Amino acid sequence: MTPPRRKRRRPQPPPPPLPTPPAPEPPDGQAEPKNPERLYAFAEAEDGARAELDLVTLIVARSAPQPGASPEHTAVLRLCVAPLSVAELSAYLNLPFSAMTVLITELITAELVQARAPIVRQALPDRSLLEAVMHGLQRL
Repeated sequence: MTPPRRKRRRPQPPPPPLPTPPAPEPPDGQAEPKNPERLYAFAEAEDGARAELDLVTLIVARSAPQPGASPEHTAVLRLCVAPLSVAELSAYLNLPFSAMTVLITELITAELVQARAPIVRQALPDRSLLEAVMHGLQRL
């Protein structure tokens, strides 16, 4: 008995690419915007002014979130029950720093949050004082 012969498959040519339909023309000959609008472009602030915030500025909530607040405002108010820096808020909410400054500026204007200066560390103590404490502890 002889084994059955297998047929070799011949490579098929790839199908021709489908023609792309032309993009519709915008009305009145206006150019279509290339980039979508960013989150901070939809801010409610009319003058575009921002609070002077740094990455280490601490934000503290003054009140609970209001029922009609946006999801971003609600999230900031819930996170800021304890003081958080702007950098931490930006990381937790996965928003860029520029968007966070706009959101926080709106909350400061509405008096829902308070911005505090970061806690400054005191200067390092004198080296001779540290050596005196170390020698005193070694004698014990």
